[in-house]
Amino acid sequence: MEIRKAVSEDIKELASLMGELGYPTTLEQMKVRFHNIEGASDHYTLVAGYKGRIVGMIGFHTGFLYSEDGIYVRIIALVVDSSVRSKGIGKLLLAEAENYARKLGANGIVLNSGNRSEREHAHQFYKNMGYSAKSTGFVKSLI
Repeated sequence: MEIRKAVSEDIKELASLMGELGYPTTLEQMKVRFHNIEGASDHYTLVAGYKGRIVGMIGFHTGFLYSEDGIYVRIIALVVDSSVRSKGIGKLLLAEAENYARKLGANGIVLNSGNRSEREHAHQFYKNMGYSAKSTGFVKSLI
C-alpha cells in the first residue's frame, strides 16, 4: 500500500473514483478540475496505490475561521474503489490527511457527507475514526 500526492498521470483513475463517489466525471472534466486544484496552494490531493493501481483518493484544503484563531482542514472528497473496500485503505487515506493537517498547523479537520442511505456506511466509518456529527449542511446552485 502506498499513499502519495496525486500527479497528472493519475487523472484517469481520479475521474473513475469520482464516479464511484457518485459524481460521474469525464476524463476531460477531471483534467480541468485537477489542473485547477493542483494550481491552488491551499488544496491537496493524495492517492492510495494498491497492487499496482490507484484505488483511492482524498482531497482537502485549508481555510481560516471567523470563530477561532488558526486554520482548519476541510476534506472535500474521500473515496475508495468499491472492489477493494474494507481493506483499511480509507483509514490510511484519512490518517494521512490528518497527519498532513497537523503538519500544516491546523487546529481541526471537518468534512461533509450527504444524508443519503448509500452514505450510511461512510457515516459509520467517520464515527469509528473519531469524527462526530455536528452540523447540517445546506447547498444552493448559483447557475
